[in-house]
Amino acid sequence: MPAGRPSASVRLLRILAGVAAAATLTTCGSPPPVDRGIAVSPPPGSPVAPAAAGGPVAAPATGALLGAWVRPESLTQAGRVTGVVEFEQELGRRLDVVNTYRRLREEFGTSSDRTFLESGATLMFSWTGGPSAEVVLGDHDDEIRERARQARDLDVPVLVRLRWEMDRPNLAAEVGSPDEYVAAWRHTRALFAQEGAKNVSWVWCPTQEGFTAGRAQDFYPGDDQVDWTCVDVYAGSELVPLGELLEPFLRWAAARPHPIMIGEYGVSRAWTATQRASWLRDATAVFRRNTQIKAVLYFESNPDNRTPAGEFALRPDRAPLTAFRSTALDPHFTR
Repeated sequence: MPAGRPSASVRLLRILAGVAAAATLTTCGSPPPVDRGIAVSPPPGSPVAPAAAGGPVAAPATGALLGAWVRPESLTQAGRVTGVVEFEQELGRRLDVVNTYRRLREEFGTSSDRTFLESGATLMFSWTGGPSAEVVLGDHDDEIRERARQARDLDVPVLVRLRWEMDRPNLAAEVGSPDEYVAAWRHTRALFAQEGAKNVSWVWCPTQEGFTAGRAQDFYPGDDQVDWTCVDVYAGSELVPLGELLEPFLRWAAARPHPIMIGEYGVSRAWTATQRASWLRDATAVFRRNTQIKAVLYFESNPDNRTPAGEFALRPDRAPLTAFRSTALDPHFTR
């Protein structure tokens, strides 16, 4: 180590101290009261999201966008396209937003990405980024800059949901402390700006459980760093109504100057088809009542090695699929 140069740990602590001070200026404000499942309005004097908020991927003035992650039978480029097309055929409409997952070194702008864009869909890259401490120290600048150029070169507005569900305890080794995560977010966004990726809307998306526990809020990068506030919410091993699950998040997000996205939602196969259909219909009513919610994306997937409580695909059960199809064709979600 050259004489006089601070160690990596000292440099990281200095960076985090500056980020913590900046974040304090952008996350103040008391949340408004809320009734369970009832539409939330910000208190007088709170910032209110304008109709076209959301950055390059603007929120619709009325209603909400409908999207999904559709897990294909084969994770090939052709398989990804086939999975989405078949799901759209079941719904009787195209998806407004196609969610897709990427690790740090996986490219943006693959052949399936471009096929979705050509169909008129908006892409959301749910991107892990790199481990927070390493990102802050610049260890992954080359990879981040490359993703920024790839996003830029798509030449259409796209969503980037950077290290979603960062509040999950099992991600602590990768995500680090809230200050580390915020510093990594700001560093990543700064590199995208340097590469001219002005077409990216930034989506901050913790879990509903994190908001209920009170830990998710600490990971917020600040109003100036976020275009969409987002949450992932599921009825897995407990069949709790969506409005009740969302209450802590909606109370907090009502005071933020951004449109809301439900980045992932689902009701598990632990419940009967009739119960799942009823939960989905109630979810639609919650979305309609809360007009700050401007995008909702279903998690059409049964991840590997899960019990039914961790499986959320609607197909082949007709009752929940029919309920979701009614949502997809509801005028609130069509334009």
